[in-house]
Amino acid sequence: MGNQWVLGFHLVILSMFLVATKYTCLGAQNSTRSCHERERLALLKFKQSVIDDFEVLSSWVGIDCCSWKGVRCDGVTGRVVSLHLRGDFSNYDYYEDGYYFESGYDYQDGYYLEGDKVNACLAELRHLQHLDLSGNNFKESQIPEFIGSFKQLSYLDLSYAQFSGIIPHHIGNLSNLKVLNLGSNYMLMPDDMAWVSGLSSLEHLDLNGINLSQANNVDMAFYMIPSLTYLSLRGCELSNSDIGLHLNSSKITPTIEHLDLSSNSFEGQLPHFFQNMTSLTFLDLSDNYLSLAWNSGNLLNMIPSLSELHMSRCGFHNYPFSPTYLNSSAHSNIQYLDLSWNSFEGRFPSELVNITSLKVLDLSENLLNSPVPVMPNLLKLDVSSNKFEHIELVGIWRQCHLKELSLTYNHFGGGMIGPSSNTSECSHYALEVLESNMNGLNGPIPESVGKLNNLRVLSLSSNNFTGSIPKALERLRSLEVLDLFDNNLTGPVPTFLGKLTELDLSDNQFSGSIPESSGRLTGLTHLNLQSNLLTGPIPKSLGRLTGLTQLSLESNLLTGPIPESLGRLTGLTHLSLESNLLTGPIPESLGRLTGLTQLTLQSNQLTGPIPVTVGQLTKLVELDVSENSLEGVVMEAHFANLSMLQWLDTTGNHKLLINISDEWLPPFQLRSVGLGPCKTVNGFPQWLQNQRKLQELVLSNASLYGLPPTWLQNMSMLLALDLSHNKLIGSLINLPFSEHTRFLSLQDNLFNGSIPRSMCRRTSLEILDVSRNRLSGNIPDCLENLQDMRMLILSSNRLSGVLPSSLGKLRYLEWLNLNDNNFNGQIPQDLGTLRYLEVLDLGNNELSGNIPKWIGDNLSELRILRLHKNNFTGGIPHSLCKCSNLHILDIAHNNLTGSIPHCFGELSGMVGARYAFDYHFRDDNEFKLMDVIQVFKGIELEYTKTMYIVVNMDLSSNKLTGEIPVELTALASLMGLNLSHNQLSGIIPDHIGNMKALASLDFSDNQLSGTIPPSMAALNDLSSMNLSHNKLSGRIPTGKQLQTLIDPSIYAGNRDLCGAPLQNNCSKPEINPPATRSKNKYNGLRKVWFYLDITCGFATGFWGIIGVLAFKKQWRSKLFMIAEVTMDKVYVAVAVKISKIKRGREA
Repeated sequence: MGNQWVLGFHLVILSMFLVATKYTCLGAQNSTRSCHERERLALLKFKQSVIDDFEVLSSWVGIDCCSWKGVRCDGVTGRVVSLHLRGDFSNYDYYEDGYYFESGYDYQDGYYLEGDKVNACLAELRHLQHLDLSGNNFKESQIPEFIGSFKQLSYLDLSYAQFSGIIPHHIGNLSNLKVLNLGSNYMLMPDDMAWVSGLSSLEHLDLNGINLSQANNVDMAFYMIPSLTYLSLRGCELSNSDIGLHLNSSKITPTIEHLDLSSNSFEGQLPHFFQNMTSLTFLDLSDNYLSLAWNSGNLLNMIPSLSELHMSRCGFHNYPFSPTYLNSSAHSNIQYLDLSWNSFEGRFPSELVNITSLKVLDLSENLLNSPVPVMPNLLKLDVSSNKFEHIELVGIWRQCHLKELSLTYNHFGGGMIGPSSNTSECSHYALEVLESNMNGLNGPIPESVGKLNNLRVLSLSSNNFTGSIPKALERLRSLEVLDLFDNNLTGPVPTFLGKLTELDLSDNQFSGSIPESSGRLTGLTHLNLQSNLLTGPIPKSLGRLTGLTQLSLESNLLTGPIPESLGRLTGLTHLSLESNLLTGPIPESLGRLTGLTQLTLQSNQLTGPIPVTVGQLTKLVELDVSENSLEGVVMEAHFANLSMLQWLDTTGNHKLLINISDEWLPPFQLRSVGLGPCKTVNGFPQWLQNQRKLQELVLSNASLYGLPPTWLQNMSMLLALDLSHNKLIGSLINLPFSEHTRFLSLQDNLFNGSIPRSMCRRTSLEILDVSRNRLSGNIPDCLENLQDMRMLILSSNRLSGVLPSSLGKLRYLEWLNLNDNNFNGQIPQDLGTLRYLEVLDLGNNELSGNIPKWIGDNLSELRILRLHKNNFTGGIPHSLCKCSNLHILDIAHNNLTGSIPHCFGELSGMVGARYAFDYHFRDDNEFKLMDVIQVFKGIELEYTKTMYIVVNMDLSSNKLTGEIPVELTALASLMGLNLSHNQLSGIIPDHIGNMKALASLDFSDNQLSGTIPPSMAALNDLSSMNLSHNKLSGRIPTGKQLQTLIDPSIYAGNRDLCGAPLQNNCSKPEINPPATRSKNKYNGLRKVWFYLDITCGFATGFWGIIGVLAFKKQWRSKLFMIAEVTMDKVYVAVAVKISKIKRGREA
């Protein structure tokens, strides 16, 4: 019986336990009780009242709202007690014309709600204890008053939510509130802060960035909240009068531990209310102008509990550092002292050595330049951005106890030398973190770095180190982070033995292959080898680095396929393999990288289709496979699960077909999309009209036709639109694009009609390209309204009329292309005000008059001047010689007269080898519009991607006279020189062989004479030459490159030329001996001297002999007597000889 009673008792206890676990907190997590219907409906109304582009509330379906994301219910009552809907709208801090634009983006973020206000339906959640609506966009609405009715609320965060107006006093009713954060609502303007007195339980108050300068009772925040421990009033525009004049220090709440008063307007001497803050451990007074009368030493004595003090940007200069102020602080408890950005100059404040409690000292962004003393108790020192001239002044090898040292941006220069013989070297170094970036250090990294055997972080980026990585550095077994980015290091990538987690060797000159041993660094989370000279395949062993989150191998010379083993890196968030020589397909195994947010494979040689497994990358934010040779069909399945995708680029894959239904609703909201030149089925992709956040749309060469869709005008955030190289039609009058658009390219379409005046209202436009269409009419004067315009390209249309002078008011214009139209008249003088102009192309029009002198006088930045094929007359202005940056000068096919200016030899842009444009600093959209047409090698060519290296001068088809200036031979970088079809005379300059870069030379159809200079044989790059139809003579010179020019027509019309490739052989070897032109001149001089000698000899003989006989009678008699006797003797001799001959014959 007893046993039955005991068994029954146990059953009762068990039943009670089961009931308890069902209705108490023990079973809360497994409770099946759903939320209250009225609260569920209230939440659904809130969902309907906001725009949820990022699907933050996508789980808010079904009847159990307690299971919805961001909603938490009480386990017993089922009431909603927590609503946590924090967004990340704080990333959008660029505001313009009512629109928000992103200034910086974290791939891990990217979500927020947007609404005109907080819907009052939330008032139904009367049991709320936790409410977080921070980081959303409520469009400058007011904080709702009903929040004051949440009596049980203990946590309220409305920061970064774009609220404005006054702070409702009803918040003061929340007596249970412990945390209140209203910070960073910069448009809030509170009128009175007395409501804080009702927050009796408040421990944490954050009002950062709220303007309190006009509010009454601000001081109540200091003494009316008895439990307050954290108070942040950063950037509230407070001054001394707001809290200093009527604030009694005895009233100050002694419980405050953390106080932030930074970025206000305090100046001079602060009041002494700090002395009652006996619990204060953290104080930030940065960004206030504090005078000599108030100093750090006194403050440390006033608040002995203080352990962390920030006084950055306080305008101290050198004032606080006198022994009087700091001696008494030797016994303070301060451990962290921030004195950065105070313009401390010269000597290091050695008085700080007296503060023996100091562990962390920040003196960055000052002007210190003297030796840093040893502070035995100091653990962290930051002296970055000072004026130390030598790294020895910091004393790395003297700081034995220091654990962290930052020396960045001191511009030391010189080498990073090890400890010298006279330095008291430490027997042991505690240093764990050494940062010495951007210091201009050069030479090799010293082996002595290996002595820092406790080093965990070594950052030497952006210096000029050369040579290979020292072996001692490879052996640092404690090393976790090694950053050698942006140096000139060479050699192979070494094998490291440490426990590295981050390795950055990018932007160096490392060569060879990536070692297989890299797969043994299993602790790596970041590996960056981009922008080197690495070759060979990507090692499969990298697949063993399962902890890797970021892998960047871009901009190398890597070959082979992408290893399937990379699919094992399931923790990877960033994979960058672009700009290599990779081949083969995209591995399907990459679909297993479900944490991937960035996948960039552009600019390789990848083939095959985009694998459908890419659609499994649910966290993918950026996908770039552009500039490959991919093929196949892209369907909805590729994107069905990519709800976070924001950047998509498939451009440059000509065989890729985009086949997506017009009715498809994508799960993502893109910011940038590029689909050309892929072929799109069904014309314009209609699914794009739902992309309301789109900022860049590139559909160049996408097989589009017909009228552009009107829904483009609904894309209110569209900044860049590229519809070039399609078959779109219609007028520009109703062209649908956003008033915020900055880049618009409609090049190479079939648009017609005139340029509408409505275009002038698009004042945000910076780049406009409507070239190669069928536009007609005049350029409207109102284009002067486009004050931000930098590139204006209207070429290859049917535009006519005179050029409007209003173009000269586009003060930032860098690029003006109006070529290939029907413009007439003269170039307006107002264009001379465009001082930033780099390209002026007015070629192939009907412009007339003289080439303006002001082009050379005013447009000093000009790189390209093209006036080809117009009706210009007069001479070439000598002022063009002032355009020292000119790389292309094309004034061919005009009616110019006179001679070629000798000063053209001073065009330094054609002398030195340098790029015409700083293309590295140009936007990609801008760079792809850069093109110029030039006659080169006798053919009209269009230069696009290589135009920045083209150096050409074309003066052909004019009426120029005189000789070719010898000074032109100084243009050593000139690649093309065309002077054909003029009336030039004289000889070809002897030193033309100095123009080593010449690839194309045309002097045809002139009146040049003399021989072809033998120095021309030195033009090793010459591949096109035409000297026909001149008066050249002599032997054609021979040379390695000249012998490849075997077309005889290039010498035709010069009847006195001989030698190969002409059939006219040089019959006399010496017709044109292989001598220099100076020897020919010497031979001419010899002839002159020969005839002069004959004349002198004749004169001397005549007057020296005949003249003497005329005056000396005795000499005459003697001479005639001798002559007579001689003649007699000759006569007798001849007569005797004849007589003998006759007798001989008779015998």
